[in-house]
Amino acid sequence: MLRVAVVGSGPSGVYAAQSLVEQTLVPDVRVHVLDRLPCPYGLVRYGVAPDHQKIKSLQNNLRTVLEHERIGFVGNVEIGAHGLTPQRLLGLYHAVVYCVGAARDRRLGVPGEDLPGSVSATDFVSWYSAHPDAAGNGFALGARSAVVIGVGNVAVDVTRILARGADELRPTDVPETALTALAGSLVREVHMVGRRGPGQAKFTTKELRELGALPGADVVVNPEDLALDPAFADPSGLPAVNRRNLEVVRSWSDRHPRGLDRRITLRFFLRPAEFLEADGRVAGVRFERTVPDGAGGVRGTGAYEDIEAQLVLRAVGYRGAPPVGLPFDERRGTVPHSAGRVLRDGAPSLGEYVAGWIKRGPTGVIGTNRPCAKETVTSLLSDTHALARRTVEEDPLAAMRALGHHPVEWPGWLAIEEAEAALGRSLGRQTVKIPDWAGLRGAALGPG
Repeated sequence: MLRVAVVGSGPSGVYAAQSLVEQTLVPDVRVHVLDRLPCPYGLVRYGVAPDHQKIKSLQNNLRTVLEHERIGFVGNVEIGAHGLTPQRLLGLYHAVVYCVGAARDRRLGVPGEDLPGSVSATDFVSWYSAHPDAAGNGFALGARSAVVIGVGNVAVDVTRILARGADELRPTDVPETALTALAGSLVREVHMVGRRGPGQAKFTTKELRELGALPGADVVVNPEDLALDPAFADPSGLPAVNRRNLEVVRSWSDRHPRGLDRRITLRFFLRPAEFLEADGRVAGVRFERTVPDGAGGVRGTGAYEDIEAQLVLRAVGYRGAPPVGLPFDERRGTVPHSAGRVLRDGAPSLGEYVAGWIKRGPTGVIGTNRPCAKETVTSLLSDTHALARRTVEEDPLAAMRALGHHPVEWPGWLAIEEAEAALGRSLGRQTVKIPDWAGLRGAALGPG
C-alpha cells in the first residue's frame, strides 16, 4: 500500500487525489486530503462569488471524489502548527503533494496604498464568502463612490457584488453579516479601472456581460478610452475571448444611462500613481493616463486624472505565500520543482510534490488544475519503488492528535453542512455559511 497526503482540498488537491486512486499502475493507493480549514473545496467555497451558483455547483463533483472509499478528508489540520512540519508529514506518509494555492494579493507599490479604506479584493471576497480568517473584518460600506483597480474576473466579481442589490443575494449562502452590510450600503458609483485597454483585459466574456445585466445598475464606458485601443477599429486580430470582450464594451459605450440607482463606470488606460487622502482615510486615486507602447504593453504620458472614492479595492492578482518548511522562489511566487517534484538545493526531494498555483503560479481556470495535477501524479507514480521503501507510522491521524491537532473528518464536514442549513432556516433563508472558526469547529467537533 502507498499512503499519500494531499495538502489542500481545492480543485488542484482533489484532482490530484482523484488521479492517484483512478490510476492502475499502483493498485492500492490510500489518500488523505488535508486542509487547514475544517471545510473542503478551497476557492470553490471561499472564492467563487455567492451569486455564481453554477460554478459553485462544482462542489458536487469534488464531493464525489472526496467520498471515494480510498480517499479521506482531514480538515482543521495546519502544516507547520503543533509540530506538524513537512519533515514530520514524511514520517506519516510515503509521499506528500502540496496544493496550497496562492494566498497573498499582489501589491501596487504606490504611495497611500495602505490608507484606511484601501483594501485588497482578496480580503473583500473572503468577507462576503464567509472565510473564517475574515471574521474580524468589517465593511460598513458607507462610501458613496468606490474604485476597483483591475480588469480580471476578481475585479468583475467585486464590482458586481457592490452594485447588486442585497435582495438579489438573499437566496445565496452569503453570510448574514455581509448581507446586512450590503443592504445598508451607500455605494452608488463603482469605477472599474485598468491600465491597459479592453482588448487586453483578463476577464472572461460571460462574467463581463453579467455587469450589463444587473437590474439596478447602469454601465457606462468612456468612448475616448476605447479609441486608444489599437484593436478598437478592427478587433479581428485578437484572440476570440478578447474580441468578444471588446465587442461587449463597445456596445456599452453606445448606451444611454437609464437613471438607475447605481452606476458602474469602466475606465481603461489609467495606471494608479498614488492614493489621495482626506481626514486620514483614502479619498480617491490619482491615475496616470497610459497609451499603448506598440509592444503589447503601455507607457505613461505624464497626464493625470483623479477619481474620487472613499473605498478602493485592489484586484491586481494573487501571489503565492511561502509554505512552511518548503523551498520558495520569491520572484516567481512558487515552490521550485521539476514536473511537480519539489527541488531542494536544485535536487528532487523524494516524497515531496506540488500541484496547482503553488506549482505554476496563479494562472488558468479551474479546469487547468486537472492536467497540472496529472503531471505531478505521473512523477509521483514513477517514484513508487523508492517511495515504498520509506517507513511510515501506522496511524497518521493518531499521530496528529498526539501533536495537539483536532482533525475534522468527513462526518464532521457533514455536520457543518447541516448546521449551515439550520442557520439558514432560522434566518428564513436557504443554507447560510457559518463565518467564524468557533462556529465551524463547534459544529464539526461538538462543544469543547
